[in-house]
Amino acid sequence: MDTTVVLTSTNPYGSRTLTIEADRTSSVAYLRDAKGIVHGAVWLANHVPAPAEADAGRAAAGLPPVMPEAHTAHPSGRPPLHAESLSVLWFEEGDGVALYENDALLAVIPAWADLERGMPGYARDAVGESPYAWPLGEALEGLSPRVAKARAYWQWRQADGSWATYQQFVLGHLDSRLGPPGRYWDVSGDRFPLVGVSERPPTFTRDYTVLSTVGMSCQRMPAAEMYDTACRVELALATRQDPRTAARLFAWLGQYPWRSVTWLGHGHTARWFQNPVTFPLDGGHQGVLMLMDPPGLPDMSGFTFGGDAVRWLWLLPLTESELRLVADHGHRAISERLAMTSRI
Repeated sequence: MDTTVVLTSTNPYGSRTLTIEADRTSSVAYLRDAKGIVHGAVWLANHVPAPAEADAGRAAAGLPPVMPEAHTAHPSGRPPLHAESLSVLWFEEGDGVALYENDALLAVIPAWADLERGMPGYARDAVGESPYAWPLGEALEGLSPRVAKARAYWQWRQADGSWATYQQFVLGHLDSRLGPPGRYWDVSGDRFPLVGVSERPPTFTRDYTVLSTVGMSCQRMPAAEMYDTACRVELALATRQDPRTAARLFAWLGQYPWRSVTWLGHGHTARWFQNPVTFPLDGGHQGVLMLMDPPGLPDMSGFTFGGDAVRWLWLLPLTESELRLVADHGHRAISERLAMTSRI
């Protein structure tokens, strides 16, 4: 029996796709990454009378699962789903999604859904926990605020002037911390999310330029909430080298969390993705270490957005041996003995 695709929706960052698939027997929603790998799934409905037991053979054949009668609110089945009655709401981070039928919440696949760990998404018509779906009604206390926040965020983000207003808030904060601005570059490459770089030339109190991203904190990072870490960040770099060349680091990392569905945080490292000789800063470096509030560099605290404190991660260039040292022993093995201003 052939499976048909009822609906497809890709998140604004191009990193996750929701696909509703169905045959005459049942419907299911899959959350896949850009390579097609399934990261979350949830049964949506049976369209025929439910069996007494699960049919493992359907899954093995790549067909939508059929929910056993004890775990569905409609053991006699319900009509098929139609694309015109369905709508999709992506979470701000792009790693989770809510599905509506006729404006009523039908299912949610949160970021933490993981079939391999026995954690499917939540479905309105599910009864009790099963490998195919958990009951949506029992989880609404926690999920409803997330869904409401997602709707409010995208309504704001799509409104005229929202980006310009946000930009001015961030630039104003940079003015207060780093002094007057210099040049500004867009490093988004016509892709979402929008990210720019603000240059802050040397002042009478410092002999180096500071570069900062503008735009990363406009959306929460995927998965950050699951690790109890800062969910909104910007990146910064102190340099005495050509700022235009150094800004390539932000074109590399500025959209990384949403493209790769992950988060950047204190103590993280990133290895340059091209030939090491093309690294934007001189000095034999092959990657960067990211640190919050490193000694000797400006204090960037005091900016909030969307109710969250925004933290600045300073990029510290590292050599190959230093990258290995951090990988083996953690960032403290190197950060405490690095003179920040000697690296720029």
